[in-house]
Amino acid sequence: MKFLSGILTSGMAILMLACNSGPSTEELSKPLTLAYQVPDTAQIPNGEEGEMIRYGRNLILNFPEYLGPEGSVGAYAGNKLNCSNCHLEGGTRPNGLNFFSSHARYPQFRAREGKILNLAERINNCIERPLNGKPIPLDSKEMNAMLSYMKWVSTGVETGKRVPGDDLPEIPLPTRPANPEKGALVYQKHCQRCHAQNGEGVLDSMGKKYLYPPLWGKSSYQPGSSMHRLIKHAAFVYGNMPYDIAKPGKPVLTPEEAFDVAAFVNDDRIHPRPYVDLSTSYPLIHHKPADFPIGPFDDPYPAEQHKFGPFGEIIEWQKKHRSAGK
Repeated sequence: MKFLSGILTSGMAILMLACNSGPSTEELSKPLTLAYQVPDTAQIPNGEEGEMIRYGRNLILNFPEYLGPEGSVGAYAGNKLNCSNCHLEGGTRPNGLNFFSSHARYPQFRAREGKILNLAERINNCIERPLNGKPIPLDSKEMNAMLSYMKWVSTGVETGKRVPGDDLPEIPLPTRPANPEKGALVYQKHCQRCHAQNGEGVLDSMGKKYLYPPLWGKSSYQPGSSMHRLIKHAAFVYGNMPYDIAKPGKPVLTPEEAFDVAAFVNDDRIHPRPYVDLSTSYPLIHHKPADFPIGPFDDPYPAEQHKFGPFGEIIEWQKKHRSAGK
């Protein structure tokens, strides 16, 4: 699985899910038959516009080769993570952090920054956080190429609209905290064959980019990245991992396994990451999500519960009190 410990394998208890915490596992396992269909690459137009779309696609698929620490165009990323390590299949996989409606939905308000961002600024967020780098110029050829590619991916999507399959799958929330020790067992069984025993990932034969990304350590994503939040990470894992087995709408792991392995990967007590100051994240406290573990909080729940859950009661509190303006 794209996403270690010497804990010996043992049985995992499957705990009951909250009745109102989301769709059932049976519902979630139905194939995605109505997902938005990305245009065929053979339909990319000729001429200058087509060249930019193709270059943007190449950047998304091979970002470190161009803009990584040893990039041929410039050194902007601080590690060798690739865009497609998270935005699967070049941002075209249903439920795989794709770009189906990205171009159609920006500019948009971003709670993490507490302001409206355009799509170019959002791309730079990814370069700064998961890729541990610095922003590329907003008017650069590379930025315009990636924007052109994302626009092409979302051909026909109405402005401001979402389309089937463009978001991560919904995942039922366990009624107990996610368990890193149980997650270590899931990691051993499903994940380490791709991400390696110590979560270090696997580089390509040239050592330029990760075929399977590191999940912790100095070469992995920063705290504050979306993948560092358990609900987001668990939904990604549930919908897409193990990468060579799971298919859109056909998960392999149970929701509990996805949450537990997400907790194991993101347990900062055992898995260090590049340091980043998170004090400016979510400046509007009432927009802070339930699974962001850095205070202050506007709810009565401790930081550990914001980190590992259970999240259901936090979400219900936020819905009730924030909607009431309290």
